[in-house]
Amino acid sequence: MPGYTADMHPKPDHGEVTYHGSGKLAGKRAVITGGDSGIGRAVAIAFAREGADVLIAYLSEDDDAHETKKWVEEAGRKAVLMAGDIQDPRHCRDIIDKAVAELGGIDILVNNAAHQASFQDIGDISDEEWELTFKVNIHAMFYLTKAAVPHMKPGSAIINTASINSDTPNPTLLAYATTKGAIQNFTAGLAQLLAEKGIRANAVAPGPIWTPLIPSTMTSEAVENFGKQVPMKRPGQPAELATAYVMLADPLSSYVSGTTVAVTGGKPLL
Repeated sequence: MPGYTADMHPKPDHGEVTYHGSGKLAGKRAVITGGDSGIGRAVAIAFAREGADVLIAYLSEDDDAHETKKWVEEAGRKAVLMAGDIQDPRHCRDIIDKAVAELGGIDILVNNAAHQASFQDIGDISDEEWELTFKVNIHAMFYLTKAAVPHMKPGSAIINTASINSDTPNPTLLAYATTKGAIQNFTAGLAQLLAEKGIRANAVAPGPIWTPLIPSTMTSEAVENFGKQVPMKRPGQPAELATAYVMLADPLSSYVSGTTVAVTGGKPLL
């Protein structure tokens, strides 16, 4: 865990060839946690091609991070890398400080980094594992948001990665699913709290998406059947989520706040 893109077969599609921008985010400055691979890489590529500069925060996957940086720079935008563990509130504040220093400000915050692990029995979940999941998935989201908001002007956007597990929790992902439910509530409350500041907060709820987290945290049987449970009968590619993040970041979505956009291969969230 958390896995590497180079080890994945087949390789995921992050929109390297398929995503074409149209200037929706021209001149914006974005922070993306977990931006080195998976959904984060797809969002970084899409944001750059829409005209945004990007700070990519990641744990320690330097090869993946530099690959994402390459794609951002090929789009003609600035890419800043920052490695470190977002469990640490000081590191979260350092991420925001670096974005302000090197990008000149923050218009978009994408809280995307996550930890997950599968367990068949609640007795197998250690106290440390439970606490780790909450520190990475929900505590860091609070630290980053709290640090970013003072730097965000009216029209800015916060986008949090929730999950299909927010509404239909997988019992083998008990800790992860619980944090994803918390993220959805955090987003809904945050949108109301920040409305008078002119800052929007929304979430994206992905279904089964083919990212490094999947083969690095699931059994071979689970990986083989991954995605077959949704109506489209396949996992989604990271590139298939990018437009949801672009839409929520787009200033033209100025009346969209407090919502969760489900990208689930046809499985409804009700």
